[in-house]
Amino acid sequence: MSRIGKKPIIIPQGVKVEQSGRCVKVSGPLGNLQMDCHPRIKVKVNGADGQVLLENSEPENRQAKQLHGTMRALISNMVTGVSKGFEKKMEVYGTGYYVKEQGGKLVFQIGFCHPVEVKVPNGIKVNIETGATRGNETPARFTLSGIDKFVLGQFAADV
Repeated sequence: MSRIGKKPIIIPQGVKVEQSGRCVKVSGPLGNLQMDCHPRIKVKVNGADGQVLLENSEPENRQAKQLHGTMRALISNMVTGVSKGFEKKMEVYGTGYYVKEQGGKLVFQIGFCHPVEVKVPNGIKVNIETGATRGNETPARFTLSGIDKFVLGQFAADV
């Protein structure tokens, strides 16, 4: 069995985890997330103890062991996301570069003859701390935040 998969997921106050069939739904003060689990992995929600346990149906299968740890990490990230949230701090360096939010898009002026626009996905909030750079010493800074770690990380990588 996966060492990570064996660890129980502790459910904090204010977070509710429900399981119906293969679907796991997590709701908390910051929002709701849901995910379909792999058929080889069984999810057990123990409300009395405030824990979520995952069982591997094929403990000798290498791929099933990998899925066990992965599913546990994904559900743990869902619980953390709806209770605390995630954030990525970003910086843009370059003389005359700037960042601004405009109509659900991030607009970058980063050396091209035209501004570069990137659509902000649903559930991602943008906080621009310093919109423009001041030489190469002071970058333009902004923070991306959201409850879904995967969507947030993918958007930060795309930016």
